[in-house]
Amino acid sequence: MKNILPFTFFCFILLLTSCQSGNKNKGELKVFKNVSQSLTKSFSSLNTQDTFKIELTGRKPEEMVLIFNITRAKGDEIYHVELKGKDLLVNTDPNVDLSKEKEQIAFLKTIADNFFSEDNFLVPAVLPTDQADNYVPDKIFYEELKKSRLNGFKYRLGKESNVYIAWSEKDQKVKVYYNCC
Repeated sequence: MKNILPFTFFCFILLLTSCQSGNKNKGELKVFKNVSQSLTKSFSSLNTQDTFKIELTGRKPEEMVLIFNITRAKGDEIYHVELKGKDLLVNTDPNVDLSKEKEQIAFLKTIADNFFSEDNFLVPAVLPTDQADNYVPDKIFYEELKKSRLNGFKYRLGKESNVYIAWSEKDQKVKVYYNCC
């Protein structure tokens, strides 16, 4: 009986310390990455490659965020956007069944996985023969792109909403040059 008491006391102390050390990490928020991809393409210059990066974080659709950024070869970030998963789910095709959380997560992962589809890289952004229409927010920038022949990139915000972006040499920043279906 004497040998059991110290052993029991030792087990109790061991259990108590393991529970306390587990509580230390409780306040720390861990970011869960579902998708993390990057690739390089000519964008802000025809002579260098910029890095395009996409991350889908979060465990539940209402918490998920799709983070997209572009970094120049020099290392400076020139574009950054965070798209909320719940917004991407609302703006989708009504024929897609997203009634269950599992389907919503799979849908958001598919969006992230297909973000860098070859169809989204536009070489060049605007052809010399293209004409600006009502979906062009900045006609002067559109004409600049015709002359510079820089590449563009497009991404979806929903069923009927695409954002087309390109680098403006004049303004030294990424700008939207077309916003449409």
